[in-house]
Amino acid sequence: MSTFLENTQKLIEEAADIAMIDGGILTRLKKPERILEFEITAGGNKFQAWRVQHSSVLGPYKGGIRFHPDSNLDEVQALAALMTLKTSLMGIPYGGGKGAVKVNPKELSKKELEELSRGYAKAIFDKIGPEKDIPAPDVGTDSQIMAWMTDEYSKIAGYNVPGVFTGKPIELGGSKGREIATSFGGFVVLREYLRQAKDLALLSGDLTVVVQGFGNVGGHIARILKEAGFKIVGVSDSKSAIYCDEGIDVHEIIKIQKEKTAQGAAKISLEEAASGRYKIISNKELLESDADILIPSALENQITLENAKDIKAKVVLELANGPITAEADKILEKQGIQIIPDILANGGGVVGSYFEWAQNLQRLYWEEEEVLGRLDKIMADAFQAVARTKKEYGITWRQAAYVRAIKRVVDAMKLRGRVI
Repeated sequence: MSTFLENTQKLIEEAADIAMIDGGILTRLKKPERILEFEITAGGNKFQAWRVQHSSVLGPYKGGIRFHPDSNLDEVQALAALMTLKTSLMGIPYGGGKGAVKVNPKELSKKELEELSRGYAKAIFDKIGPEKDIPAPDVGTDSQIMAWMTDEYSKIAGYNVPGVFTGKPIELGGSKGREIATSFGGFVVLREYLRQAKDLALLSGDLTVVVQGFGNVGGHIARILKEAGFKIVGVSDSKSAIYCDEGIDVHEIIKIQKEKTAQGAAKISLEEAASGRYKIISNKELLESDADILIPSALENQITLENAKDIKAKVVLELANGPITAEADKILEKQGIQIIPDILANGGGVVGSYFEWAQNLQRLYWEEEEVLGRLDKIMADAFQAVARTKKEYGITWRQAAYVRAIKRVVDAMKLRGRVI
């Protein structure tokens, strides 16, 4: 099976071939501008860390920081390249970057987690900034971690710099609507897709949805779709999945988890929250369940050569980064399954970050209604642009998203004189 980085590079190569981009330019596209590798000490232990700055031709580097025990340099390089394409596709003034620490944050005390977070900000202090590189939360990180990192950067700088990180708490310059931006953006893209879908069967009756991953993104998309009239029949977390043909009461599950957490307990699993009301199945069974729409919102490489033939959904909305391998992608395509790709589907997160950054720089703050209204327009415009590219070239949704994103990056490279 190809690695995540190999998959990403194959997709870039394929799109460059469709757009007839020169091989020399393609080489520049695939290679990051800077790779930072370092170690951070926390709680007496050393942890491997990275920050990859992929491209700055369209603006400062932009991308999250993940804390995960399986993180590695190849993964971070792939994610940084995807961020370059994502910001380009969204039409916002950023390049792409990504960071990671090889750690399981659940195994650290709060004090150790703070030490690790501040250590990361300190290690890359001179390479980031509001006009250089603006990190954000990702898998295993949250607004509290961004608060510590922002504070550490500001202490070293000697003054408050809220615009250096996004995804911060509202009290420290965070943006209203940022927490749900990825999920809301995914909803807008799905809405636009269904409006133009030629398969009218998708527009009749209750559309059924399964969501893999019930963290911030998965939990919010399940709630938003439920409120929009979709039937959520399955959701999963890292331990197991719950399923019900009649539909799951998403609000009740979220409420139970919040109440338990407020009482001082760790976040309980979906199986515990379900408390016997729903069927317990495996993540594998969830992915292969018979629903109209499948939404992977966990980690990469979830649909592979091994299970692609068993996927039954009509539409896959990629809210995770790279959840489908290149080999699996081809199998799903042959089966007639429509894939709304990650760089389009989950672009709402970076657009929400862009709004937070812009508000920080202007010291001007918007209400959630304005944030989501602006986000809706950008996501809908991005979808329509991809739809036009798809029609022009007669290609898949993924290919169209990559072609459009790459062409904008290449145009900027040419205008800057970096390539001919």
